[in-house]
Amino acid sequence: MLVAPGNVGIAREADCFPVAVDDLDGLVELARSERADLVVVGPELPLTMGLADRVRDAGIPCFGPGADGARLEGSKAWAKDLMARAGIPTAGYRIFDDAGEALAYLDEGEGPIVIKASGLAAGKGVLVCRDREEARRSVEEVMVKRRFGDAGEKVVIEDFLLGEEASVLALTDGTTILPLVSSQDHKPIGEGDTGPNTGGMGAYAPAPVADEAVMRRVDERVLRPLLDTLKNEGISYRGVVYAGLMIDETGDPYVVEFNCRFGDPEAQVVLPLVEGDFGEALMACAEGRLEPGAVTTAPGAAVCVVMASGGYPGSYEKGKPIDGLEEAGALDDVVVFHAGTQASDGEIVTAGGRVLGVTAFAGGIREAVDRAYEAVDRITFEGAYCRRDIAHRALARGI
Repeated sequence: MLVAPGNVGIAREADCFPVAVDDLDGLVELARSERADLVVVGPELPLTMGLADRVRDAGIPCFGPGADGARLEGSKAWAKDLMARAGIPTAGYRIFDDAGEALAYLDEGEGPIVIKASGLAAGKGVLVCRDREEARRSVEEVMVKRRFGDAGEKVVIEDFLLGEEASVLALTDGTTILPLVSSQDHKPIGEGDTGPNTGGMGAYAPAPVADEAVMRRVDERVLRPLLDTLKNEGISYRGVVYAGLMIDETGDPYVVEFNCRFGDPEAQVVLPLVEGDFGEALMACAEGRLEPGAVTTAPGAAVCVVMASGGYPGSYEKGKPIDGLEEAGALDDVVVFHAGTQASDGEIVTAGGRVLGVTAFAGGIREAVDRAYEAVDRITFEGAYCRRDIAHRALARGI
């Protein structure tokens, strides 16, 4: 397996090449020179830039949507309009590219509301506002002060949805769509789901809120209408669809957002529960021959706890030595995924906001939670922070 650019964690499993994710020429040349059988594009940035198109043009099978399909994540405004055309249930919304017009719209109502930077904002461009005054400040931050850079040129203002969140990842070859096991992310930085949103502080799978009946509704009302609409608009989408959902009290799903990648930390708990030849399933997507039963779900549960740098999602220091990685990884059914790490003078040090994803597998969620935190407690670095309530909604159900 070849990876670009990789990190010190995956370097133990694959050959890493120092090619940046936005170096499309370099990535295509790497795939060509190494005679790659299949290219799997992970991050959203190269997908929105058209890397999958470039790889396919070079005659190499590629798992990942082209630039047209990647607008699902690259433009929240485009994705909302697509949902409207497809009849996919989602929050009511308005789109603005003028801050003054957005502020004037906010004067028309009261209550909680959601402000979203339309472009890519590393998972942090969604601001849940308790009242219109907070919403006005958020519009100023996003559109005027450009807190998220060019991602805030356009904003989506949405009604606030009530319910419980869940995420569903689905593989598709453009014709067949195959949902994987559900999961639940924990976006806010603070325990009890408080504080600003992050890229994700932990996840678990399966999510009890997404039972069999809910998953049937997700398939019928979200995934299939999405795929049909993309096909009708001439978009051949081959890759993964990430559906971030809100499940209301009646069990009806509403789409909060779509992403065009596996998602982090959801992938860390979903993919380990996949049974079957996953690589072959990805190749089948790339070649347009995915079968409905290509992969299945293993019994049991998985829990991922993210260890972050102190100060994240705000400013934080880097270069803090990390101890205990070997001890944590030696525990049964535990994998420590690296996110913001790098090698320095023979040590592994912090190099990002979210540093590690400590993942455990077990027969049930309670056991997986205990095992994950046992591993977390063996890892130390200066300023380390993690939420201590991952999977609290599942545990509150007595699971």
